[in-house]
Amino acid sequence: MPANASAELLRRLSSRLKMRHLILLLQIRQHGSLTRVAEQMASSQPAITNALAELESLFGGTLFDRSARGMAPTALGKLVLARAEAMIHDLGHLVQDMETAAAGHVAHLHIGVIPFVPGRLLSAAIQHTLPQDGGRLTVTIHEGTSDQLLPQLRDHTLDLVIGRASSAVDVQDVAFEVLYRQQARMIASRRLAAQLGRSKLDWRALVGLDWILGAPHTPMREQVADLFLAAGIAPPSPVVESYSSKLIGEMIVGNERAVSIVPADIAEELVRTAGVAIVPYSFEWTLPPIALFTRTGSPPRPIEQQFAAALRQQCQGGQ
Repeated sequence: MPANASAELLRRLSSRLKMRHLILLLQIRQHGSLTRVAEQMASSQPAITNALAELESLFGGTLFDRSARGMAPTALGKLVLARAEAMIHDLGHLVQDMETAAAGHVAHLHIGVIPFVPGRLLSAAIQHTLPQDGGRLTVTIHEGTSDQLLPQLRDHTLDLVIGRASSAVDVQDVAFEVLYRQQARMIASRRLAAQLGRSKLDWRALVGLDWILGAPHTPMREQVADLFLAAGIAPPSPVVESYSSKLIGEMIVGNERAVSIVPADIAEELVRTAGVAIVPYSFEWTLPPIALFTRTGSPPRPIEQQFAAALRQQCQGGQ
């Protein structure tokens, strides 16, 4: 687009685009019908139709394709909707930051975290985030897998994500830095760990135990499957599928036949908090590293930089 055309479009959007327009676009995407949108927004269908026509004129192109199956965003519509969603989330964060400031705090962070990042690491990073203006930081933790969290980072639901950097992760519009790599440990009850530790590692003997594993097609689950496949054995069917370290700990200590493989830092945490034991086996492990993901295209807030620095320091000092 020529520079003068870009400048004209920016001027037009700056002077005429309103937040209610963005909400309208998101409502159309959600409902796929102008009639349903009119009902949701307590308006009339002609008014919604006219508003959409005005927006398409404003953006200089069709935002939604109409068909018998409903309305679907065009390529231009998808671009606009992605930015609209981010702007709505940013407005929500602004309100939360204002409430945080009114309560005597400095800022609020929304942090996405994958399972099996130790709580002590995250807690220490939060505690050591020292806002330059003084005051206190408040945080909301959002848990999920990397592929669940990164879209929320892109649409500004999240400020930062602590996830796994792998070739399976879509890193479009995000930047990442590797924080550390995790080794693996097998955990069991103290009695079973002592029993297993008296003999050499034998995957054929282990396959018949009660395995607690993560969900299929996740890096942890695939790593465990690869260990058995490399030994020429079909991977075990888990008795429980979970990424909750608390549940894994409870299942291990409550079942003398239960075993799991978790990152070493999680295993050590469960030794302290749940009373599990680490089986003294060693095996090759190529789990993708833990990384800090941030958005590209806009400068981070100072509080985000301060948290990143605190997290980096904790990883360098504790791993």
